[in-house]
Amino acid sequence: MSKNVNDSELRADENLEQAAETTESVLDDLVTTAPNPEGTRKSKQRNLARGNAIAGFLFVLPFIIGFLAFLAYPLFQSIRMSMSSVNVKSFTFTHIGIFNKNSNYYYIFFRDSKFIEKAVDELKRVALFVPGILVFSFFMAVLLNQEFKGRALVRSIYFLPVILAAGAFLGLESNNPLISNVKDMVKAENGAAAITKTLENILLSGETGNTFFQYVIDLVGRVYDIAMSSGIQIIVFLSGLQTIPPSMYEAAKMEGCTAWESFWKITFPLIGSMIMVNIVYTMVDFFTRTDSQLMDYISYVMTTEFDYGRVAAMSWAYFLVVGLFLALVFAIFSRRVYYYD
Repeated sequence: MSKNVNDSELRADENLEQAAETTESVLDDLVTTAPNPEGTRKSKQRNLARGNAIAGFLFVLPFIIGFLAFLAYPLFQSIRMSMSSVNVKSFTFTHIGIFNKNSNYYYIFFRDSKFIEKAVDELKRVALFVPGILVFSFFMAVLLNQEFKGRALVRSIYFLPVILAAGAFLGLESNNPLISNVKDMVKAENGAAAITKTLENILLSGETGNTFFQYVIDLVGRVYDIAMSSGIQIIVFLSGLQTIPPSMYEAAKMEGCTAWESFWKITFPLIGSMIMVNIVYTMVDFFTRTDSQLMDYISYVMTTEFDYGRVAAMSWAYFLVVGLFLALVFAIFSRRVYYYD
């Protein structure tokens, strides 16, 4: 009797062990075959990144093809010209190098006084206009971003002439004697010129702060040119302002922030990337404008003296100067730009 009971207990224990092993095996299979949310998410992210990379490459592919087909060889030829003496009749190159007294680069930097003079004038003009355009365009963008009646009409009225002046009309204005004379006559007849002159005499009568006041007066005297060159910058700033979430201003207002504090703590930091874009755009725009004296001088040397080697050297030297200033701007402002996700 007791032996049968023991046998029954042993069989029961064996059945329990088998059931436990079966359950454990089933659970292992479920864990193995169950979807991994973390792995799925990473896989989706990789696929999305790969798709974005392919889409970006397809977007820039026409530019790459155009660059290789139409620009790569001329750029190589211009570099070669800048280091050579060019025979215009046979269009043959005689290599003369860069770091010697017979090179084109040595000539433009140490013998051609006009190149250095006009390059310095261009740098002064950029230093004058870029801060003024940035301040003016940012101020106008903040105003046009406010809620008021007839805002769409005001934007249309303001942007139409400004955008036209920022493009082809600007070159027409600078190259057309009639339009230039009309602009000069308007300035001459305007009484603001006399007021500006009187204000200049008052502010510059002291011994301190003359440099700053002279800079401000120069900006005031160029307000027409600044307004006509601020169209694209206003659009860029306005697009950046409209991406700032209104909830941030509402939260700041509930915390007791004034409009002035909200501007410096929310608006200005979040618009930093747009400031960077506008600085680069404005610098490049002014370095390559149709009324650039340095570019006019390069064109003059090319069309009258036919010294293609010196023209190529001046063009590449000017390009390197512009690139150096852009790199300096990036080094100064890139670490101070805040990107909001």
